[in-house]
Amino acid sequence: MNHDTEHWQVSKTATTHPQGVVTAQHILAARAGAAMLDQGGNAVDAAVAAALALGVVEPWMCGLGGSGLMVIWSAEDKRAVTLDFQGMLAGATSCDDYPVDPDLPETLMGFPTVRNNANIEGYRAITVPGAAAGFEHALRKWGRLSLTTVAAPAIALADGGVEATWFTTLQVALASAVIAKDPASSGIYLPQGHPIAPEVAMVLPHLAQTLTRFAEGGAEAFYKGDLAQEIVADLKAGGSAISLDDLASYEVLEAPAYAQEHRDATVHVMGDVSGGTRLHDFLRHSQTHIPTASERPTPETWRRYADGLNAAFRAHNKRIGRITEKGSCTSHLSTADSDGNMVALTHTLLNRFGSGVTLPRTGLLMNNAVSYFDPRPDWPTSMAPHKRINASNMCPTVVTRKGEAAFALGASGGNHIMPAVAQVTALMLDFGLSLEEAMNHPRLDASDRASVRADPSLGAAVLDALAQDHDLEIAQRLVFPKLYACVSAVAAVPGGWAGLNDPSQPSGGSSGPAPFEARPVASSSQDVRA
Repeated sequence: MNHDTEHWQVSKTATTHPQGVVTAQHILAARAGAAMLDQGGNAVDAAVAAALALGVVEPWMCGLGGSGLMVIWSAEDKRAVTLDFQGMLAGATSCDDYPVDPDLPETLMGFPTVRNNANIEGYRAITVPGAAAGFEHALRKWGRLSLTTVAAPAIALADGGVEATWFTTLQVALASAVIAKDPASSGIYLPQGHPIAPEVAMVLPHLAQTLTRFAEGGAEAFYKGDLAQEIVADLKAGGSAISLDDLASYEVLEAPAYAQEHRDATVHVMGDVSGGTRLHDFLRHSQTHIPTASERPTPETWRRYADGLNAAFRAHNKRIGRITEKGSCTSHLSTADSDGNMVALTHTLLNRFGSGVTLPRTGLLMNNAVSYFDPRPDWPTSMAPHKRINASNMCPTVVTRKGEAAFALGASGGNHIMPAVAQVTALMLDFGLSLEEAMNHPRLDASDRASVRADPSLGAAVLDALAQDHDLEIAQRLVFPKLYACVSAVAAVPGGWAGLNDPSQPSGGSSGPAPFEARPVASSSQDVRA
């Protein structure tokens, strides 16, 4: 158990409020969402406000240049609905345009890398982004507030700048080789050729104006109007095949959630396009092999959980014909309101800083979701014109009991997402742990790879039990590398709601309803403004 190594023991306390709560990977985004609850909005308004703010305060993870998935629980309708706003390939896409380079390592998604890394970095790695369409669709159908109201906190943050932290500097440093290849991105994140320093104002040129234009014109402006023309002009100049017709043809896919009973609850997920099918597979395995749960998890519990996760990933990889993904960078948020509505929203640029490209006219940092597709023909995930991402690790989940909201959760962290979501869900449903107990509980990670990873805080008995069946990799839950994902969750508690972001995320947090205040950041010689 690495007795000669000091181990971190970090935990967080849940935020509670009777009128609802918002949890996100950055506290400013959580507060932006909670401000909508304070203004009379609901969980959907809060989710969209938090999502837009996340694109400003942690732009390396997500934004309007990315895509995502959302599960909404409507308390009035007593049903869960899903929104798929994942990336779509350009109509002119062909596998022939992305020849495989056998000398390069595989992508994070487990696919071959192509010549010049063209499916991973730069303009040719970009898909049609779906975030703008997904956010407006959700707001239009289930929100109470206007898009201009909901976008206001994000616009204020983008206009005033956000103070960089040591965590910002870490994220930039990790992606600096890719960022340095794009003049607009390097000017923002690598001033004087070095990663932006902590306590410096991180200002994203043109993004406040772009968010304002989106707020005023909606998805129509983003996909068909003047804003669309500027986006396509920049994309074309950089070598992307995305056209105005591609943008104009983008649609959000709305469908009922996939529901499965587990213990006394119903677990609602996205299905095969997400980690949801794997989550359901895991829970079925748990129900079968742990038919009657003990009072608390035992070493045998963790053996069964590891087996269930491996089995779920084996079935998934067989379905889509690829090996397990290695990891990616994403952002998740969860919201709930006083009426019992819940939202689980996950969105992403895929890799950290996506393609590394910031569009000069609009300030949008763009995804690299072309790497979601196999450059080889005749596979379920092979490239094809206007093909959408059809297999993702994102796993937004809402859970209900007897038609009433129980909890909502999801995570960031690539192939670590589903195992983390599965364990928090199972600990709450199998053993009745509170949100705070389940979120702070040490985890393992298994995804049908050669080993099972376990946090040493699980204890010697659990580690010994796991070692009987698996090649055991012992690793702490740390800020970096983030080996057990980053979960954000909300849960109904007596008298209201609780929210908690993963203990491994230093910038994350939760907030109950309160006015939003975007405090100006002191100017610095390193500020980058347009």
